[in-house]
Amino acid sequence: MVAATALKDAPDVSSDNYLVIGLATCFLKEEGEIHEVQVIEPIPSAALEAILKGIPTSYSLACGVTLGEAIGGETPQKPAEFPPQSQFCDDFSFRAIAAARTYQSRPEAQSHIPLGTTRKDFNYSTERKRVLNQTRVVRREDDVKQHEYTHKVL
Repeated sequence: MVAATALKDAPDVSSDNYLVIGLATCFLKEEGEIHEVQVIEPIPSAALEAILKGIPTSYSLACGVTLGEAIGGETPQKPAEFPPQSQFCDDFSFRAIAAARTYQSRPEAQSHIPLGTTRKDFNYSTERKRVLNQTRVVRREDDVKQHEYTHKVL
């Protein structure tokens, strides 16, 4: 009952609010090897507008849907345009509600991908890989040496 609870906890949105969900090519690192995965993610309006300006993106397609179509029922709903092996991102319902709010505040962004349509003409690139489970380990050697007068008032 995750989706119904999510909408109940967000009274400022309804199931007919507009939303864009995209199919991103991401990677998982396991035992030194990198595996490709297809992830379904909500795309906020600011990110969509940046993608449409031609920046390289890991999104291969995006669909304009309603919030009810995306998170109706107990589980997130996969649109027919998405491949069967694709999977939903972590916290999909929470992120979908947050993204729907961005389209409420910028309704002109809804015209980029009208409701019920799919767009695939992005600058798709996986040159910079989005590794989902990568951890950053900071070591003592990573510290930047500062000049001795950096924090002194001269």
